[in-house]
Amino acid sequence: MSTAAHSTTVSGLVARALHGVFAGLAGGVVFGILMAMMDMLPMVAMLVGSQSAVVGALVHLVISAGIGASFAVLFPMAAVGALVGAGAIYGAVWWVLGALIIMPAWLGMPVFMFNNNTWFSLMGHVVFGMVAGTVLFGLRRRGGHA
Repeated sequence: MSTAAHSTTVSGLVARALHGVFAGLAGGVVFGILMAMMDMLPMVAMLVGSQSAVVGALVHLVISAGIGASFAVLFPMAAVGALVGAGAIYGAVWWVLGALIIMPAWLGMPVFMFNNNTWFSLMGHVVFGMVAGTVLFGLRRRGGHA
């Protein structure tokens, strides 16, 4: 691969990832509102040794940006339905990875615990993915990539 072709590929991935960051932040804001309503943000803050809802919201948005970036890189499709559907599935996958495995393990809690908050969290993760997919579609269309 020539240097110019490699540069274009790398810049294309960076552009996709940046679109994903914005899409992830949009999904994260919507999901974060749901989390705030359920008083779940202090638990997110515990990941960094705090119990502040504000810290939890910031941690949540950083995670959302990263997940949005990975979503945009992994899912290059341009159709709105495909992106929204893939977003819903990607959100559910991150519910399993994040809410059921990583977060409880990080905090010394049992993994795969199911209660009412767990199911609300699944809903929030799916909504996150659908919002991220919708915003990503809009960003790609605006950027001429749809």
